[in-house]
This record gives sequence, C-alpha cells and structure tokens, in this order.
Amino acid sequence: MSLEEASRQLEQTIHDAQVAFDCIGLGHLDRAHTSALTARTAADAAENALRVALRDTNAPTDDDDL
Repeated sequence: MSLEEASRQLEQTIHDAQVAFDCIGLGHLDRAHTSALTARTAADAAENALRVALRDTNAPTDDDDL
C-alpha cells in the first residue's frame, strides 16, 4: 500500500512541478508559487510513504523467532 501511495504522490509531484514551470514561463508567478508548494508537499508525502514501506519491510516477523 505505501509503495502505491508513494508512486501516486510522485506522479502528483511531477504534475505540480510541470504546472509551476509552465506558469513561470507565462509570467503567472503567484500560481507558479502555489504549484511549487503543492509539488513539495506531494514529494514530502511520497518520501514519508517510502519511509513507512522501508520500515514495514525491515520489521521483524514471527518467522524471525525461529
């Protein structure tokens, strides 16, 4: 589940970063700023989801006691 969420958030990051880039080219700096912030938020969410996936992957299981 966390890897799917990380992928989704990274796709959102790419989209928001592209919108920010395009807005800069068009001179819409307020919208570019907003899109850059949402891209950063999505990237942070992706990083957090990956951290959870890594933690879950490294978590001990019942089989580790054998």
